[in-house]
Amino acid sequence: VVKEKNRMGECPVWEERENALVYVDINSQKVCRWSPLTNEVQSVSVDARVGSVALRQCGGYVITLGTRFAFLDWDTQVVTTILEVEQDKPNNRFNDGKVDPKGRFFAGTMAEETAPGVRARRQGALYTLFPDHSVIKQLDQVDISNGLDWSLDHRTFFHIDSLAYAVHAFSYDVHTGLIACPRVLYRLEKEEQMPDGMCIDAEGKLWVACIDAGRVIRIDPETGKRIQTVRLPASRITSCCFGGKDYSEMYVTSAYDGLDEAALAKEPHAGEIFKITGLGVKGIPQNFYAA
Repeated sequence: VVKEKNRMGECPVWEERENALVYVDINSQKVCRWSPLTNEVQSVSVDARVGSVALRQCGGYVITLGTRFAFLDWDTQVVTTILEVEQDKPNNRFNDGKVDPKGRFFAGTMAEETAPGVRARRQGALYTLFPDHSVIKQLDQVDISNGLDWSLDHRTFFHIDSLAYAVHAFSYDVHTGLIACPRVLYRLEKEEQMPDGMCIDAEGKLWVACIDAGRVIRIDPETGKRIQTVRLPASRITSCCFGGKDYSEMYVTSAYDGLDEAALAKEPHAGEIFKITGLGVKGIPQNFYAA
């Protein structure tokens, strides 16, 4: 549905108040908004790689760029830094993020590659930005902090560390925002490659984007089993969210960075955004950052 190609499309968020899909292109350092009504993509350029975007209750967005939490005023294109983490790790940047049921923004970091396929291990962490702008570190020694979401009863937090090739579940205290007691929920099969972004549906099942495997998979957190696979016409599938009028459509982002010329010739849709219909299940609205 979005033909404008992204180097590293990520973190799709359906914004009901704008009837639009908001997402980032990490490597192009852009926050983007696509209207299905006009088919137009608007974008705001920022001064660092932008890992995630989420909705703010009072309008505009909360974003992570470089190692900063910041607000983005869409109308003025002004970025206001809230605070910076990991100033002792110049090779790190924020990656995926999402707002919890109480309006706190969870986002994690990762080390950038220093050469193709080479990165320092366990340099990342997972942070929570509270509505009063205070921040706590929830996890340490993470490789690539990635997809995240919460169970429908708000008792479980789901998180992906991509290089663990698994989805983890944590107990979650909705009152304090704290997570504890990690366990492996699902370990990816070889052909599923590496887990990236993730979202939950209205039946409490998880959808995981599999980068380099050209698919999203649906996992049942109760059984820890994969129950559905949807293949897409691009290999580097990065993330997914539900949206549209009644949240019955799934939007899926992809990337073309990391593909050589031969691969790009075989994948004319690499970097585009796809819509999956007919899944027979709906999603739930996004949470707003409460400040």
